Amino acid sequence: MTGDAEAGSGSDPGTLFVVATPIGNLGDLSPRAAAVLARVQLVVAEDTRRTRPLLTHLGIHVPCWGLPAPREARGVPAVLQRLRLADVALVSDAGTPTVSDPGQRLVAAARAAGHEVVSVPGPCAAVTALAGSGLPADRFVFLGFLPRGPTRVRRAVAAGGDGTVVFHEAARRLARTLTLLAPQLGRRPVVVARELTKLHESWAIGTGAELAARFTAAPPRGECTVVVGPEPAPTTAPP
Repeated sequence: MTGDAEAGSGSDPGTLFVVATPIGNLGDLSPRAAAVLARVQLVVAEDTRRTRPLLTHLGIHVPCWGLPAPREARGVPAVLQRLRLADVALVSDAGTPTVSDPGQRLVAAARAAGHEVVSVPGPCAAVTALAGSGLPADRFVFLGFLPRGPTRVRRAVAAGGDGTVVFHEAARRLARTLTLLAPQLGRRPVVVARELTKLHESWAIGTGAELAARFTAAPPRGECTVVVGPEPAPTTAPP
């Protein structure tokens, strides 16, 4: 990576910068990310309605194109055309692009076309939840958003193995999902991180059954990330 790419001025042909943005707290945007967004010639966003206010907050006035997941494949050629002329930044609504968000097709296409791709790290809900969960984080499986349907949900979590598993779930489905998974998870510890980095951030810890009962009685709001730990070691009764 060249010094120019690190600074955000890019090279010829253009560089694609994959920029992580805050998942809630605007203070989590790094100075480097802000500098890159200010220097590129185009920002490609998952939803311009979410990204333009961030750019305005930063005092940045650059063109902003929408590239939502349903239209990503169709929109990639136009972005590549702009990349031939100038640097472009890719952002999602919140967090790190391509991680349970659109952008993978664009990144792959940019690399295939010979463009440099620079990843500007920053917030990620899955890693934030994992780091604060207190559960083993040396190895984990990230499932993204769970599929729909009871059988597919059980299979997805089972495929994660018996180590630490992280996934996202909509608040309105959280209690139902935990109720469904409770017999499968047994005594495995579960942590639900809600509204991470935001004013009403909260953490709930228990078994799947305990948290299912809790969230059935008091349905949560906001965005939820679930961390499931390994089965606890069996306790040995004293002689």
